[in-house]
Amino acid sequence: MTSSSRIAVRELPVFPLPDVVLFPSRPLPLHIFEFRYRIMMNTILESDRRFGVLMVDPVKGTIANVGCCAEIIHYQRLPDDRMKMLTLGQQRFRILEYVREKPYRVALVEWIEDQAPTKDLRPLASEVEQLLRDVVRLSAKLTEQNIELPEDVPDLPTELSYWVASNLYGVAAEQQSLLEMRDTAARLERESEILTSTRNHLAARTVLKDTFNQKL
Repeated sequence: MTSSSRIAVRELPVFPLPDVVLFPSRPLPLHIFEFRYRIMMNTILESDRRFGVLMVDPVKGTIANVGCCAEIIHYQRLPDDRMKMLTLGQQRFRILEYVREKPYRVALVEWIEDQAPTKDLRPLASEVEQLLRDVVRLSAKLTEQNIELPEDVPDLPTELSYWVASNLYGVAAEQQSLLEMRDTAARLERESEILTSTRNHLAARTVLKDTFNQKL
């Protein structure tokens, strides 16, 4: 093991959550009530305020091997030592081994990053952003609600890919796959496929709605 790889490995308390996938730079609010995790959070608050979030498949009961480190930004103590907290995603990591199981899991992890891009990703990022705008516009038209993209949508390709992935709903397995990708271009391309499918579905529903309304 080289000295540089030793620096990239550390012990990290981990918090498995059903169907929750955290991405770098994305917020995750939590309500901590289980006794073992209250112990964990109190311990973390006395150190660097960081822990790992891992997705649990509620059907299979399996815990993902790749997750995202979370940092506690704000917290509030409630009665019975329960806590409400806001955390923010930091680096991604891979589990090397578990070094402790009780009272909560602690793992030896290595940090992982995307590979350096081999091409300019800005055109692909612009395509994904336009698809996002199309989906929002069609959703607003279909639901007759005022829906707009938030102003904090990132411009940089990697950050945009995390933002899009974190805002996919009801597809935790797909989100986990996107989290594990180490190629920004591949992540954006998969998101482009998902958004194109969603846009086409919404467009078809919008046409049906317009046709129906015209007949009334």
